[in-house]
Amino acid sequence: MADDAIPPGANNTDEQRAAAMKILETWDSAAMRKAKSQGAANFATEIGALSFENVFARLWVRPGLDLRARSFVTLGILIALRAEDELAIHFQNALANGVTKEELEEVIYHATAYAGFPAAATARRIAIDSMRAEGQID
Repeated sequence: MADDAIPPGANNTDEQRAAAMKILETWDSAAMRKAKSQGAANFATEIGALSFENVFARLWVRPGLDLRARSFVTLGILIALRAEDELAIHFQNALANGVTKEELEEVIYHATAYAGFPAAATARRIAIDSMRAEGQID
């Protein structure tokens, strides 16, 4: 284990939580706002806290990859999983992390070989819808 790695089972620190909040604050999109508003339902209310602690405060703040690289990895996985709601959020997050529209296109093209054409076509539709909602494309 690297010296700066978080040991398994360790609790997140206040520093990790603060770093995660800084990242989340840069991710402002219609899809992200919709996801946040859905947390108000009175069912499975801990899902947001679990996501924050286990994904953002634990993984997105790790030193091994920068935010752009994490966006590429995340998009590839979400495309393969056909995780449509999360893709809508993470296409916008990727743009906020410095990934270009041309690079997003390449991720989708590349996914055709590894996740399949149907998954890539779905990702393309979601990317278009997401960027249109934000006024980033026609």
